[in-house]
Parts: sequence; structure tokens; C-alpha cells
Amino acid sequence: MSLREEYDFEYLVNESENLVFEELDAQLEMKERANVCRCQDCILDMAALALNSMKPQYRVSLLGSVYASSLHISSAREEAEKSVKMAIDKISSNPSHN
Repeated sequence: MSLREEYDFEYLVNESENLVFEELDAQLEMKERANVCRCQDCILDMAALALNSMKPQYRVSLLGSVYASSLHISSAREEAEKSVKMAIDKISSNPSHN
């Protein structure tokens, strides 16, 4: 039996993902980002690039979610802002499609 069949991995959450998704949404809403491609490939490329440049912040419990909420006001928020900006700039200047 595999670990995925034996244990519930839904509780394993990377809070950096949540920060990146929130920040990506916020930055793409900005007027100066109106011409940025929002196809699935570009959005996923942006998210992946931003996440790969960030330190992961995993949690598995309620106490972990309390800790994670403090991340939203810490340096992790700033790291997400910088990573997402870099990812949007890079992917929008060189999308993986025509």
C-alpha cells in the first residue's frame, strides 16, 4: 500500500502557494498589467516560477495555520511580492506560446 493510499495528504499545505496565488491575483489586477496574457499556460508558468524562487512554508495542523497567518504580515509576504513581480515580468516577456 502506498503512502498516498494510507494517509490523508490534504492536510499538507504549502502556505507559500497561498501567498503566491493571492499576490499573482492582486498584481494581475493592476492597470499596468492589463496586457499580460492570462491563459492557463502563462498563469501556471508564473506561479511555478514564483514558487520555485521562494522558501516553502509547509503546515499540517491547525496550529500551523495560526502560524501561517502570521506569515501574511511578515517577510514571506514581501518575498511573494518580489517573486511574483519577477515571474510576471519574465513570463510576459517570453511566453511559452506564440
